[in-house]
Amino acid sequence: MAEKRDYYEVLEVSKTATPDEIKKAYRKKAIQYHPDRNPGDKSAEANFKEAAEAYEVLSDPQKRAQYDQFGFAGVSGAAGNGGPFGGGFSGGSMSMDDIFSMFGDIFGGHEGGFGGGFGGFGGFGGGRSNSSQQRMFRGSDLRVKVKLNLQEVSKGVEKKFKLKKYVPCSHCNGSGAEGSGGTETCPTCHGSGTVIRNQQTILGTMQTRTNCPQCGGEGKIIKNKCKACGGDGIVYGEEVVTVKIPAGVGQGMQFSMTGKGNAGKHNGVSGDLIIAIDEEPNAELVRDGNNVVYNLLLSFPTAAIGGNVEIPTIDGHAKVKIEPGTQPGKVLRLRGKGIPDVNGYGTGDLLVNVSIYVPESLSREEKEALEKMEASNNFTPTSSVKEKIFQKFRSWFD
Repeated sequence: MAEKRDYYEVLEVSKTATPDEIKKAYRKKAIQYHPDRNPGDKSAEANFKEAAEAYEVLSDPQKRAQYDQFGFAGVSGAAGNGGPFGGGFSGGSMSMDDIFSMFGDIFGGHEGGFGGGFGGFGGFGGGRSNSSQQRMFRGSDLRVKVKLNLQEVSKGVEKKFKLKKYVPCSHCNGSGAEGSGGTETCPTCHGSGTVIRNQQTILGTMQTRTNCPQCGGEGKIIKNKCKACGGDGIVYGEEVVTVKIPAGVGQGMQFSMTGKGNAGKHNGVSGDLIIAIDEEPNAELVRDGNNVVYNLLLSFPTAAIGGNVEIPTIDGHAKVKIEPGTQPGKVLRLRGKGIPDVNGYGTGDLLVNVSIYVPESLSREEKEALEKMEASNNFTPTSSVKEKIFQKFRSWFD
């Protein structure tokens, strides 16, 4: 199987391309590789589908963001096959009619724009039926915010939501019609869902194809509306959705679950469920990318003579050895004790930043003892120690 090409490479645009630039690039590729211009050319057909797949992802802000962050894994169409939530691009199941329909939308529905070589944008390839132009309602997207603690971020977690949303009407099975004979073919568009209008311009007659005003593009009208849903085919209900959140996600990340949003009218396409990650702060550990940081406040005696201290980790505690003469600003690293990378590129570390606690008040005996110590050369910092501490201080501003 040929390796998938980067979507930006397929459309020959930069990663900073605007939506208009992406649209124009797809239009160019679609014209170049259209089956009507390349009859029997399997390579051109493959390029045509590849361009359509790239455009479906890059023209959608949500899918584009997932692709930019996670690559093909972020827009995989099958649950368990790479994407964090099994959502995103569904190009593997797109038919040529789906692609033709999307291609027609790019050109605004104009007919005969290429001298008849394409058979008109309403009927690419000459063999498509008018019924493929019928409109399907799409339900709106839903958005939920998921609060995760540091342990859940580190290990990954499964969350369940009871969503209040529009679901297909059980009485009419989503059709919106009362009984099996509740619909009939639209008399205006004769079931095609579209009508053609001729308009005189200085360049001659221009034909445009638009949604039928009587049926709204569905190709049928409802004679007897369902008593339960009033003819919409959807009712307000609820659904329990299970979301598997991978380890390594972070604040502000968003993912989508295809088809888990509001149901579309008249057995249309369901919207998506957008999951936004809200990471709760930890009382002791601070996240820094895939690393976590702990500020260890040592007593002066421990810093001077050394010892063992216990520090918190994401999932418990660990003992750390303090060497004699440990200076403030020293960073101890516990490898592999951080956050796993969401793309699987290793695990971060736990960084222990050493601070020294200076007592705020002293007894007379303690003060006298420290005054005696101050007279010792051991309590006067050397130039090398000064330089090390200064370098750490200066690094804060780099």
